[in-house]
Amino acid sequence: MKVLAFDEARFGLINWHTRRYCPRGFRPPYVVSRSYKWTYLYAAVEPTTGGSFCLYLPGMDGGCLQTFLDRLSKAYPNDYLVVVLDGAPSHRSGEIVRPENVSLLPLPAYSPELDPVERWFQEFRRDLSNERFETVELLQKALSQTLLPYWEDPARLRRLTGYSWWVEAVNTL
Repeated sequence: MKVLAFDEARFGLINWHTRRYCPRGFRPPYVVSRSYKWTYLYAAVEPTTGGSFCLYLPGMDGGCLQTFLDRLSKAYPNDYLVVVLDGAPSHRSGEIVRPENVSLLPLPAYSPELDPVERWFQEFRRDLSNERFETVELLQKALSQTLLPYWEDPARLRRLTGYSWWVEAVNTL
């Protein structure tokens, strides 16, 4: 049995700004993009091992969640998966047909701090802040480059998302 933390995040061509240091008397250079196009990164993380499964999808609805769950199920055909997710409307959709080897466990309402994937998304936003992308494809490429170190070294993701209370709860199962 694997217990996975799941969430999705919207990443768009409009960039995030963070503080920049610049010599006194100079304004930090910010390049601003105002294109309204997005991609959604669906991610499931196993905080106890640092394993992850990610997928880019065009929206945040029941159909996209269904696609993600189907692909997740096929990626782990020999494991029973408990997917911990928040209470977003798409997660409660009546359209979702749960794969046989997947159970959904909702988090309490208004508690994003309990979802380890949120911490991972914060890292993406920090790494991509003050960057500008011309197309969604370039944004996805940059996101994939940000994901790469975590895929190459799962211990890094385990350190980032392996909250002690989560690991302890999973180990007692």
